[in-house]
Amino acid sequence: MAGSTTRYLVPLGAFLALAALLFYGLGLDPGKVPSPLVDKPLPAFELESLKEPGKLISSEALKGQVSLVNVWASWCPSCRQEHAQLVRVARESGVQVVGFNWKDERAAALEMLQRFGDPYAMIFFDPTNKVGIDLGVYGAPETFIVDPAGIIRHKRIGPIDDQVWRDEMLPVITKYTPKG
Repeated sequence: MAGSTTRYLVPLGAFLALAALLFYGLGLDPGKVPSPLVDKPLPAFELESLKEPGKLISSEALKGQVSLVNVWASWCPSCRQEHAQLVRVARESGVQVVGFNWKDERAAALEMLQRFGDPYAMIFFDPTNKVGIDLGVYGAPETFIVDPAGIIRHKRIGPIDDQVWRDEMLPVITKYTPKG
């Protein structure tokens, strides 16, 4: 008798546990994937400049001010969606917007900038995902906020719009921008 009860309770318990996990997962924001790199130094790297083939730029170029490092590609529809916002941010906020062109073709990336504007102070070119792996990039757009000491303070997955800029990105940038 006890064996037959257990026979039905174990699958029922497993089903209820799985249903609870799925219900919990529905409430999570897919744009807020925690990154193990937050509050850790930006991995050191050196990549070619998108705009100046043959010229290498290193992660050291980001030190000394807060930088918004935006991972983008010309083939990415969401990157095109957020591009006007990045142009506005670069023009109006004074924050250094840095491009990280990822898994793209140089000519296509340059054509996109010429067509829609260039918000970037510098652009790292990573066509083969050489550094993207170290940054934990698995899609575009993704955006990192890096403080003046080179520490990653925030990571955003997905496009930046007015609300994301105002409610999520700007408070972090303000917090880490040196006063005075």
